[in-house]
Amino acid sequence: MKYYLVSIALVLMSCSQTKVANTENGLEEKRIDSILAQMSIDDKIGQTNLRGTSSRAKTLSEALKEDVRQGKVGALLNVMNVEFVDELQKIAVEESPHKIPLIFGRDVIHGFKTIFPIPLGLAASWDANVARTSSRVAAIESSSVGIRWTFAPMLDIARDSRWGRIAESPGEDPYLASVLGTAYVEGFQGDSLSNPTSIAACAKHFIGYGAAMGGRDYNTALIPKPLLRNVYLPPFEAALDAGAATVMTSFNEINGVPATGNEFLLKDVLRDELKFDGFVVSDWDSTIEMIAHGYARDEKHAGELAANAGMDMEMTSKAYENNLKQLIEEGKVSEKQLDEFVKNILRIKIRLGLFDKPYRDKTNEANFYSKAHLELAKEAAIKNTVLLKNRAVLPLSKNKKVALIGPLANAPLEQMGTWTFDGDRTRTVTPLDAFKSANVNHVFVPGLTHSRDLTKTQFKKALTAAKLSDVIVFVSGEEAILSGEAHSRANIDLPGVQEDLIKELSKIGKPIVLVIMAGRPITITKIIDDVDAVLMTWHPGTMGGEALQEILFGSREPEGRLPVSWPKTAGQLPYFYNHKNTGRPANNEDYVSMYDIPIEAWQSSLGNDSHYLDIGFTPHFPFGYGLSYTAFKYDTIKISKDTINFNEDVIVKATISNIGKSDGKEIVQLYTQDVVGSITRPVRELKGFQHVSLKAGETKEISFKISPEQLKFSNHKGVDAAEEGNFNVWVGPNSSSGLKERFYLKK
Repeated sequence: MKYYLVSIALVLMSCSQTKVANTENGLEEKRIDSILAQMSIDDKIGQTNLRGTSSRAKTLSEALKEDVRQGKVGALLNVMNVEFVDELQKIAVEESPHKIPLIFGRDVIHGFKTIFPIPLGLAASWDANVARTSSRVAAIESSSVGIRWTFAPMLDIARDSRWGRIAESPGEDPYLASVLGTAYVEGFQGDSLSNPTSIAACAKHFIGYGAAMGGRDYNTALIPKPLLRNVYLPPFEAALDAGAATVMTSFNEINGVPATGNEFLLKDVLRDELKFDGFVVSDWDSTIEMIAHGYARDEKHAGELAANAGMDMEMTSKAYENNLKQLIEEGKVSEKQLDEFVKNILRIKIRLGLFDKPYRDKTNEANFYSKAHLELAKEAAIKNTVLLKNRAVLPLSKNKKVALIGPLANAPLEQMGTWTFDGDRTRTVTPLDAFKSANVNHVFVPGLTHSRDLTKTQFKKALTAAKLSDVIVFVSGEEAILSGEAHSRANIDLPGVQEDLIKELSKIGKPIVLVIMAGRPITITKIIDDVDAVLMTWHPGTMGGEALQEILFGSREPEGRLPVSWPKTAGQLPYFYNHKNTGRPANNEDYVSMYDIPIEAWQSSLGNDSHYLDIGFTPHFPFGYGLSYTAFKYDTIKISKDTINFNEDVIVKATISNIGKSDGKEIVQLYTQDVVGSITRPVRELKGFQHVSLKAGETKEISFKISPEQLKFSNHKGVDAAEEGNFNVWVGPNSSSGLKERFYLKK
């Protein structure tokens, strides 16, 4: 096996921390300065241009080749014909004025050929190794065709399931997102950026894209500075600490200033505070979209604003190419600023080893869809599957006859999810494929042709199949196109007439296992009582069907936990577990449902707290929630000290037992609450978690360490510190339950 081919062991072993700490930094900078000194303004501007082509292009444009020859292009995206990649790089390094190599980029988001679960699904694994191995496999496969830069990981905190791009996010919690962001960067960039199987990561979208109002893509975000620093910034800090080579600006505006022209974010925060020395790229056309925002007058003004904000490379639009030279001549942008752009870009090209080895490694066979890659993809799909309900129906007995029904039961393209341009649907293992391979006694009737189907012509056939079976497995959800960029939904119920079919099937009286494949939480309050079990598989990727089959029949158990709060209805959104209390926090004792209000009741405030009359104040399923095929009991929480100083740690211990009849795994979660702060603090914040395996009847004591450093937050004055006072601490299975203790942090 060649060095760069993957086995499970190699994937895990080759992903050490990749913080770009160049011990020859002085030599690197001298090399950059030497190249820069020879460049004209036109040459420099050329490096800031990221040009796009269609990945389906059959020919290579002569105009593009000439632009590369003249040094007018610094990087290219979506060039997927390897012959085109080779030709364009040859022109760049042999014919352009300064022989500067190109970087070839691609949206390699959750796999290249071997498709892993969508990022929100990977987040449901709560497992850094899953994130790391998925991105390592993606890097190995994509680098074989010349891709050395990916536009991932997306680190946007997402608190609104209506937002289509929640599918790409790490969920709603900054701690979990930071753990995963670090792992993604380590996987993409490997042990060294210069390794030919490594690709440069791009931490995106900087920043606050997931806070878009109403869950509508590209929309306005209003984020006070404490919220920015306490919630939205930590995942980016973690990714940069891990060595992320590049950063992408977000489409949205933040507090009135579009991110691509936001000097505070790109200079003050990213460069000065976080010491980022890679390069910043705009999102697709986001530079000129500042005109539509009402922030820039025209293309030239947009270029001026982006340049002075510190945006290094422009994706697809041409505000820099058409205007930057004139802006420098007019003194509106300094040449020194342009020099900084080019230095940042050259620095990453050097670290990628492109000056020494510019051409793709033609000996890298990539091993698309290898047994090892597929095994990793299946393992990820198992670990990301969340069991939301189980009325003693799962796992299924192998002697049961199964009616396999639903529009996603055999939908290989849809199963891969959003951002899978390079995945091959013919390699996808669907639930139907897996049932056939495992010789499951089943009958398959889709019932609907696709998830949005409004016709009921197949209902009768589906009902007949169900009547002749022992159990119904209904694979529901939404097609891949219904989530992702520009695919926000106001109603996040199952689309089409899926609910109608489930209602009809429930009348038969056979157990129903509802399987959901989707890019977001789906509201199922209207059908939850009609089904006996619910499995959320997200869009599980290439091996999702085989993973599901093994879970259904108990050779594996679902291991996922929710990375986002699951709403009862879209009207509850945005919803997130780490909210504030308000002056009148909701509670069960005071809550009054609208259906309990007497007719012509006296006008009162009905409980005097913060809730909805119709759905209350809790989610359908809380953040961190997930069931197992066994049962766990938490008992006896202890803390090492009830008062600690600012130079001390507190140790929290809790006992957990497997009280079920089978072995199982639990994700034990640690939460804290700063009871009183100089600004109000969330009701809970995730501070740690552990994966714990327990045999049936086994008990273990789990220990967590909490340091004052973990209790820091940024207040309204910009002070970043822990504060004296009481702290609540919980150890439990999710964000709404657990054993509670308290300690005091004393100066």
